[in-house]
Amino acid sequence: MTASQALSFATADQAEEGARAELYGVLALLWLAPPSDELLAQFRVAVTEAPEAGAFLQGPWEALVGALRSTTVAQAQDEFDALFGGVGKPDVLVYGSHYLAGFLNEKPLALLRQDMAQLGLQGDAQSGQTEDHIAGVFEVMRYLIAGDDVAVCNLEQQRRFFRTHVQPWVEQLCNAVDAHPRAQLWRAVADMTRAFVQVETQGFDLVE
Repeated sequence: MTASQALSFATADQAEEGARAELYGVLALLWLAPPSDELLAQFRVAVTEAPEAGAFLQGPWEALVGALRSTTVAQAQDEFDALFGGVGKPDVLVYGSHYLAGFLNEKPLALLRQDMAQLGLQGDAQSGQTEDHIAGVFEVMRYLIAGDDVAVCNLEQQRRFFRTHVQPWVEQLCNAVDAHPRAQLWRAVADMTRAFVQVETQGFDLVE
């Protein structure tokens, strides 16, 4: 994800906000591509305590850490290809338009691009992915939490973006992953994602 202006990430004032931003970033990495050797090495020494306070995330986080510790780069690549790759239409699509409109590159993507432009953001043309890829919307959320432009990176902008571009469809994606017979590592990714989205939903409910 790139911006019209150079993105600059500042340390969040509160540890909870920093943990939220970090978790969005980690999940974005795991949805975008199979984990690298470096990422797997980081998880081999990662704490098993959930990065965000609250018992609701503890179980899914422990399962995710365990799944990453028990896989290899080759195994993760094979599973990623089985779920999200292959020739023709992938078994599991990771784009918001598919879940919101039934087709790729539909109105939800146009709305997302419009909202991103208003935030001063634009997609990364070199990534080969449209902006409604789950990793893309998670990266926007990370920026809205941790960025240092307070006119853009604030709780109200987070709430609006989440309500429109994350909450309505991400759990459907997680359910699709759960239903795939080859899903192992990404079932853990999906379960952690679903739990995190539910926590975020409850949090934004409290600020309305």
